[in-house]
Amino acid sequence: MNITIRPVRQAEFETVGELVVEVYLADGLLTGADDPYAAVLRDVAHRVEHAEVLVAVDGQGGADGTDGTDGTVLGAVTFAAHGSPYADLAGPGEGEFRMLAVRSEGRGRGVGEALVRACLARARTLGLRGMVLSSQRHLLPAHRLYHRLGFVRAAERDWNPVPEVRLWAFAQELA
Repeated sequence: MNITIRPVRQAEFETVGELVVEVYLADGLLTGADDPYAAVLRDVAHRVEHAEVLVAVDGQGGADGTDGTDGTVLGAVTFAAHGSPYADLAGPGEGEFRMLAVRSEGRGRGVGEALVRACLARARTLGLRGMVLSSQRHLLPAHRLYHRLGFVRAAERDWNPVPEVRLWAFAQELA
């Protein structure tokens, strides 16, 4: 596996927005392509303005000597520190990641893990003491990843972004 994690480039905003919507649709996290939240997911420019958007790029490129920095975007995540409009759960001294999405061809290759680890590293670089995230309860493979990386369920922080959706909270203290 040769995956490069880096900030999204402006030329990739549309690709990343559509990737996140496509994954959310496939995972049953949207009611359809016209779900109001799909517009939020597509608005990568706004996320970049108020948070950090990281992408996982396939570095399988090879023969031409490329390092994958211009390869296929396999996944994306949004990292936000407390105070960002994209930090739903993060309190003072905490970071949060959201909108983690990995294309089907990137699953099982460590793409999601690499993106989460990049967010943890970013939080540590900023001197944050904790990291939080929200997840829908049926996303069991994601929950296994979060547990493996040191997150624990924080049921006291579960919340409803809209009445019909209950999100589970996970948290990790950072050293």
